[in-house]
Amino acid sequence: MKILGIDPGIGICGFGLIDGTKLLDCGVITTPVRTPVPGRLAELYDGLMEIFDSAKPDVVSVEKLFFTKNITTGISVAEARGIVLLVAAKKQVPVFEYTPNEIKKTLTGYGSAKKGQIQEMVKIHLGLENRPKPDDAADALAAAITHSLMHKF
Repeated sequence: MKILGIDPGIGICGFGLIDGTKLLDCGVITTPVRTPVPGRLAELYDGLMEIFDSAKPDVVSVEKLFFTKNITTGISVAEARGIVLLVAAKKQVPVFEYTPNEIKKTLTGYGSAKKGQIQEMVKIHLGLENRPKPDDAADALAAAITHSLMHKF
């Protein structure tokens, strides 16, 4: 089963495609900071459509929105998540959502694990020589692995 993990963001949106414990693809979609928000969302939409068309995922695993102290960042992430959900709906691909704590706990057994610990577990799970880069792609792979492990049986 091909699982597309997404770490939503308007400036940098991470994606990671796995099949079981095999890494198929990962990377990021970036949008220019100086571009107005509607244009950035359109670029994100186009980029995700291309990824869905080429990857043909069976399911999508998305990190749930987690509000921190910066509400402005939370709003832009929510807008990016909306684009992710829209593309998945248009492509008729089921979406599963996991909180950051669920992802951390699934990969490390500890809900407050640090980013480096998560990246190390992604590396181990996928049998990689190095931690995946950039961080947003590693986070997307963590979301994909979480879905894989949660639905293994």
